[in-house]
Amino acid sequence: MSSQSKIEWTDATWNPTRGCTKISAGCKHCYAETFSERFRGVQGHPFEFGFDLRLVPEKLYEPIKWQTSKKIFVNSMSDLFHKDIPDDFIYKVFSIMKIADWHIYQVLTKRPERMKLLFDSKLKEFSKLKHIWIGTSVENEKHGKPRIEILRKANVSVRFLSIEPLLEDLGKVNLEKMDWVIVGGESGPKARLMESSWVESIQKQCKSENVPFFFKQWGGVRKHLTGRVLKGQTFNAMPKFEIVIPPNRTGILDLLKEAKKVLV
Repeated sequence: MSSQSKIEWTDATWNPTRGCTKISAGCKHCYAETFSERFRGVQGHPFEFGFDLRLVPEKLYEPIKWQTSKKIFVNSMSDLFHKDIPDDFIYKVFSIMKIADWHIYQVLTKRPERMKLLFDSKLKEFSKLKHIWIGTSVENEKHGKPRIEILRKANVSVRFLSIEPLLEDLGKVNLEKMDWVIVGGESGPKARLMESSWVESIQKQCKSENVPFFFKQWGGVRKHLTGRVLKGQTFNAMPKFEIVIPPNRTGILDLLKEAKKVLV
């Protein structure tokens, strides 16, 4: 977990699980895998086991300890709806989000099928919480567009699309019920190029449908050189949200006690 993040659309990251497995074209040059595998075998390091999927229960309570409101990217180094993460553990993660409700949680998955099933059952009590945003990744038509259809039908309050890495022209995108769209290109040594016309098409569709549009980056081998300016401007739109004042120190200690009783 990091109290600060360099990811443009969030403030912090929280990883109660670590690691994942590849599932689609967007995973080919996974930044999280590349980072994690650098530390495989380094005893005591958080990624001592590389990108192998692991639960990290000792990280569960950490959002409660943060005394300033943040936008938190949940599982920036994993996928909370991976098939090997037990339902009960996922329930605990969402329970913490419910308790520490002064944050905005951005939960992004490439596995919306399981997400939808759980929000129709075990996670149903969290479906109306507007401070929990549920998103899915979209990289191309084959893998991404079916995920959009599943997300649209999911029993959640706030839905968003992370169209990154954008690998091809998506054509017409159905943005019905979508509350936010992020677009970005792939970065790193083997980055696949993104054409400006692909981005502009999505931006125009968002404008037409009044969906907040956030342009994250052009990407490339040296993303700091390509930047994130599109048509001469920076796009930073987000869904509107209510700012909640965090409890004081005594209140936080009480919530930690409550959480440990609930999540035993």
